[in-house]
Amino acid sequence: MEHLRVHANGVDHHIARLGSGPPLLLMHGWPEFWWTWEPVMLRLAERFTLVAPDFRGFGDSGKPDGDSPAAGAGSAVLAADMLALLDALGIARIGLVGHDVSASVIQEMARAAPARFTGIFCFDCPHPGIGRRWIEAGHVREIWYQNFHQLPWAASMVGASRETCRLYLEHFLRHWSVRQEWVDGALDAWVDNFMRPGNLQGGFNWYISRNAARMAEASGAARVLPRVTVPTRVRWGDSAVLPSAWGDTLGETFADLDFAPLSGVGHFPHREDPDRAAVEIGGFFAAR
Repeated sequence: MEHLRVHANGVDHHIARLGSGPPLLLMHGWPEFWWTWEPVMLRLAERFTLVAPDFRGFGDSGKPDGDSPAAGAGSAVLAADMLALLDALGIARIGLVGHDVSASVIQEMARAAPARFTGIFCFDCPHPGIGRRWIEAGHVREIWYQNFHQLPWAASMVGASRETCRLYLEHFLRHWSVRQEWVDGALDAWVDNFMRPGNLQGGFNWYISRNAARMAEASGAARVLPRVTVPTRVRWGDSAVLPSAWGDTLGETFADLDFAPLSGVGHFPHREDPDRAAVEIGGFFAAR
């Protein structure tokens, strides 16, 4: 695994790179960082060049404005970061792979520069069509953290000690997974990452920066945007926070869509069943 620091869009980005062949950009969600993709990268390295960045504020990438909640981290900012990163790496065309948070970033990238992408693959894909289901009775309690993360003292509370950070992260990694055994071997690395200075706030900044768009979507007042035209495959595990049934409105966002639920896994298919995840990703891009 090669680790690089690349300056793009005013931020020093950390990326991990592995393999050879057609390039794929693998982008993480929350609470994640580049290492979430390592099991899939190891399985695809003989067929593809895998590039896995830490978003700004996450992992070993830069933390603009230090720990300030005002640091920009919304989908438009992160999309601009990733496009600038591809320019800095000299990559003209690439496949996009995302999960959770990064699915929103991918939608911005694909509308801004569709010709640059061979295809889009997403696990568990937030999109505007979810609408009011985010806040329906019975589900709104699952997204309490999205409001909590906007409190100015939230990162200080979660990061008060290694134990408080561990308890917080373990809740999400286990609660959102169907196959929880992967957490046992990964949790310490997750805690190590998020206990580094600025990383908790860096992740929480996503929710601060995207709150207005999130509330507009949940109230049905989101802007109607053109559908993404890049060929897209979405595979969706079933979790408490993002039920796979919510994939029923993906066709409103993606014009060329291959969607199917993934049985037996939850919110982290790439960690819960990396063999299956690699087959799904590799099969899609091999056909591209």
